[in-house]
Amino acid sequence: MEHLTQTLHDLVVHFGYAGLFVVVVLGNLGMPAALEVMVPTAGGLAAQGHLAPVGPLAGWIVVAVVATIGELLGATILYTIGFYGGLPFVHRYGRYIRFSQHEYDRVHAFFERYGRPTVFWCRFIPFVRGVSSLPAGISRMQKRYFFTYTLLGSAIFCFGLSYLGNVAGNNLDAIVGSLHKAALSIVVLLVVLAVAAFVVLRARKKKAPTDLAA
Repeated sequence: MEHLTQTLHDLVVHFGYAGLFVVVVLGNLGMPAALEVMVPTAGGLAAQGHLAPVGPLAGWIVVAVVATIGELLGATILYTIGFYGGLPFVHRYGRYIRFSQHEYDRVHAFFERYGRPTVFWCRFIPFVRGVSSLPAGISRMQKRYFFTYTLLGSAIFCFGLSYLGNVAGNNLDAIVGSLHKAALSIVVLLVVLAVAAFVVLRARKKKAPTDLAA
């Protein structure tokens, strides 16, 4: 497992944005790519000048854009497989992406309970984010909702972690040992902020009809 993660890391180091794109796509197909570490690492490489700016866009922004596009492509592939392959795919091939019937039942129950926004929240949960598109496809979630929530969650994830790596900059090598915890802390913070915004908006939505009735 660690060897595979290191290999994916080397792809980013040696092939730049193209390597990052491939790694992110694979990470969204169930591969253990540790994207919560890989994306800020790429942001740090951009800050160090190993990943050059593109036109007026700073390197860390290009990292975030490339990673977001890679996330959307990988998630779309898995969603399409689930949409057309259904549960037979899980039964036959799920073990290859560490996604058994048991994991499917858990994620599907979460989908049933919380509805379409589940796709958004899953973008912030390690491992689950890499396979959550499969049950979304199997449940035949409407494409417009799937793409909207996936894009929004992926953009927040990628831009937040790429910026974290950019801020670390030349100190990235010194903190790489604790980068996983730092990245997860940022992800948790983003989730807390997103949940708070959701609760506030929902409360306002419920309050509005009451105000009109009064």
